[in-house]
Amino acid sequence: RADGLQNDRLSGPGDYEFALMHDGLRRRYLVHVPASYDPGAPSAVVLGLHGGGGHAEHFARDEHYGVITASEKYGFIAVIPNGYSKNRRGLFATWNAGACCGGARDADIDDVGFLSVVIARVKRQAVVDDARVYAMGMSNGGLMAYRLACEIPDQVRGVMAVAGTDNTLACAPSQPTPVLHVHAINDTHVLFGGGAGADAFRDASKVTEFVSVPATIEKWVALNKAAPAPRRVLSVEGARCDRHDAKAGGAPVQLCVTDSGGHSWPGAVKGRRGKEPPSQAINAIDVMWVFFSKL
Repeated sequence: RADGLQNDRLSGPGDYEFALMHDGLRRRYLVHVPASYDPGAPSAVVLGLHGGGGHAEHFARDEHYGVITASEKYGFIAVIPNGYSKNRRGLFATWNAGACCGGARDADIDDVGFLSVVIARVKRQAVVDDARVYAMGMSNGGLMAYRLACEIPDQVRGVMAVAGTDNTLACAPSQPTPVLHVHAINDTHVLFGGGAGADAFRDASKVTEFVSVPATIEKWVALNKAAPAPRRVLSVEGARCDRHDAKAGGAPVQLCVTDSGGHSWPGAVKGRRGKEPPSQAINAIDVMWVFFSKL
């Protein structure tokens, strides 16, 4: 564990916790360095952004999202920041992703600035491949990943959003960013066709009328100068993926849809956020790594 603003190095494989001050607030992030880490070879980095009401430790538990297993399998450094929370332990945290969510949105927290600082610090703490820094997020974390693609695409070279659409208030990216979106057709919280489901309104003030999945994909196909017509790249029982290939000077956009799972992370063991268990038709992080590896 390390605290303060000092440049704490990642001395080798293992788990770390760091804290820093940003915009007058103490913010934290966790890091997992895989056993294969070689300080002589630049590593990929994946930011993992928890859902609204969650926290970093919950996202880091392997049975919930499989982040640690994937870090070891694929060799990337996993960086798991904590959202904004008034709770002393950082619980019940949210991200200011634009129109959503909760306390972070209402207090206009500078989460883009915070995550930008985290990325810069990790690049000082370890040997990082600048071209392979990615962000993935669940629900509110997925919304936040879209905001990063809008505002700091020079720092985040690809994003995956699971069960969270693009609800940014403004988006004029300086360059295209590869986008992977994963969503259950029967999501009961962030509705596939737009709006907030019944379970989202247990506290309506914390959410928004979410943008639909089709509108999100259409927006990013245009922003990324991707092919308007998708091609099917994956078809398994219970899931399918369609990819809009990048045209000259652009970036791809891919949508993976599961038939079940509701508001959850496909492939998780205990990632239930709604009324049913996560879909096992695909594993979200495996699909993500295939997508990023082909860029």
